[in-house]
Amino acid sequence: MKVYAALFRGINVGGNNKLPMADLVKILEGLGAQKVKTYIQSGNVVFHYDEVEADEFANTISLEVNKKCGFAPKVLILTADELDRAMDENPFPVPNGDKKTLHLGFLASEPEQVNIEKLASLQTESEHYCLTPKVFYLYAPDGVGKSRLAAAAEKIIGVDMTDRNWNTVCKLMEMLTSD
Repeated sequence: MKVYAALFRGINVGGNNKLPMADLVKILEGLGAQKVKTYIQSGNVVFHYDEVEADEFANTISLEVNKKCGFAPKVLILTADELDRAMDENPFPVPNGDKKTLHLGFLASEPEQVNIEKLASLQTESEHYCLTPKVFYLYAPDGVGKSRLAAAAEKIIGVDMTDRNWNTVCKLMEMLTSD
């Protein structure tokens, strides 16, 4: 068995796409996942499973959620090694105080043609970003909720992205490596 993290996009946000974590656990267990654990209500799951093809299993999960709940969330599956690599490649210092100012936007695929000038034009003086083939790193000390760069990044990058703050990334890594 291998350990995976599934990152769900857009569930339990603003009262939309409600999916209680207990129901999500049951859905994953129904697909054969074991030792399923969730972290906060926004769709972070760690589970054990035989070797999977990540994109294929993510699609299977999305279809099963759609069957049971009436909506098909985007799902991205990562291994501990992939999450560890994303953390190691973080180009920004980890904030001493509010770790919610540092975000990792996990990309569903490698972007092909990104308008870097457009990204840069939305950046404020206090923001910093770095785009890699797998992750969009964003340091937004004034908050991502106020960031025009954060709001437009996925569209400009041109691939599906799901964002997690540094606190969540660290907790997921802890969950992935604790078994």
